[in-house]
Amino acid sequence: MAHIPVDHPLRGLYRATASAIGVALVVIGLLGLVQTAGDVDFFATHGERIVGLTMNPAFAVLNIVAGAIIAGAGYLGRNWDATVNLLGGIVFLLAGGVMLCVLRTDLNILAFSITNVCVSFLIGTALITAGLYGRTSLTRKPVATARA
Repeated sequence: MAHIPVDHPLRGLYRATASAIGVALVVIGLLGLVQTAGDVDFFATHGERIVGLTMNPAFAVLNIVAGAIIAGAGYLGRNWDATVNLLGGIVFLLAGGVMLCVLRTDLNILAFSITNVCVSFLIGTALITAGLYGRTSLTRKPVATARA
């Protein structure tokens, strides 16, 4: 994968953005889990509105797990974050596409709405961008010294 940029000047920004997305997913998932606890079936095709997203307990738990993986990879760094962000972005795009297909059917087990689909596409795009531009070289470059 020689065509993927390495040591991009904004790699820190991409890593921080992806980590912030991960933390936001955990927070939204926790809010959703608290809000839907006991009121909604785990795999209900309808759910409560949390921060504009329709959520059932299954989707809340999925948000917590995905957010923890993304934020944890951002904490680890060393190209783990770039790989996890790239794969996570692909998963978010695929999940958005699948949920768009089953939006108004009984197969909508994550209680997605069109807002959830749009947010899933946006998160997937942001994570893929962070994954592509967040790679670092594993070798240290020598520091240029000033000559007198």
